[in-house]
This record gives sequence, C-alpha cells and structure tokens, in this order.
Amino acid sequence: MRSHHEGASARQSGCEKVKALFQRVRRGGVTVDGEPAASIGPGAVVLLGIRTGDTADDARYLARRTANLRVFGDETGRMNRSVRDTGGSILVVSQFTLYADTRKGNRPSFVQAGDPAEAERLYEVYVAALRAALGDERVQTGRFGAMMQVEIVNDGPVTIEIRSERGEGS
Repeated sequence: MRSHHEGASARQSGCEKVKALFQRVRRGGVTVDGEPAASIGPGAVVLLGIRTGDTADDARYLARRTANLRVFGDETGRMNRSVRDTGGSILVVSQFTLYADTRKGNRPSFVQAGDPAEAERLYEVYVAALRAALGDERVQTGRFGAMMQVEIVNDGPVTIEIRSERGEGS
C-alpha cells in the first residue's frame, strides 16, 4: 500500500524518532471496511508514527511515556494524573503521515516514514509494551496499514506530541 516508502533514506542525525500524537478523549473508535474494529470510552487516542531507523527500545520508551503522561485532571482539576491513574483506555492507530515532509511543493513526501514491515513490527512492540503497563483490556488498536475511519471525541481539547527522543519536547 505504501510502496513509496521503499528505499527510504536513513534518518538524519538529530531528528525525532518514534512519534505519537496523544489526544485525551471522551471516546474514540475505529471502523475498517464499514465494520467497527475497536472502541474506547474515556482515555486517549494515540496516533503513532514510525520512521526509518527507529528501534524496539524507542517504541518501548514511548509506550512508557504514553502510559505515564499526566494530562488528566486530579481532584482539583489540575492535569496531574495519567491514563494509568484514571483507569482509562488507549486506542492506538498507526499514522505514517505524521512524518509528512511538506517543505517542497503541495504534495507531501513520506520518505522519512518507516518501511511498512519494520513499522508494523515496531507498532506491535509499542502496543505490547502498553498492554504490559495497562492490561490487555485497556489497550485497543486499529488495523495496521488499513484505510480506517477514526472517531475522536477530544476532551479539553488536549493534544500532545510525544517522541522517543530523550531531548527537548519529550
């Protein structure tokens, strides 16, 4: 489906690694081929991007960050609780378009996105690490590589980019 990823160039030094858009939600769901594939109540929808050169360590690190990100309100309303603390769920959706390069022209380039086979492997590593942290029943997924309709009912709205690179912004 994404043959334009074949032969993708190696990561440039200093660029972010595995990337996720974490969206605090009232509910979320995924439909594939007109059939419901997954749904969650309160928690987070995570759009996950993998790029060339990412590793299983990057995926596991980002999963820990995801489970522990404190963006849910405590008893005073302050964002001080994680999805782990609230008992919420996470819906993970693969999103290679997070690595769109729009610097030239009007058509995005996706050469930085990971090779589909390797990206799927790392997506599965990320999901397995989340399930280990939160429990199987609290982590739902879309279908990797499928055309999906994603329902996101943002809460707040709160949308945070998190990356596996252990530098600024992560």
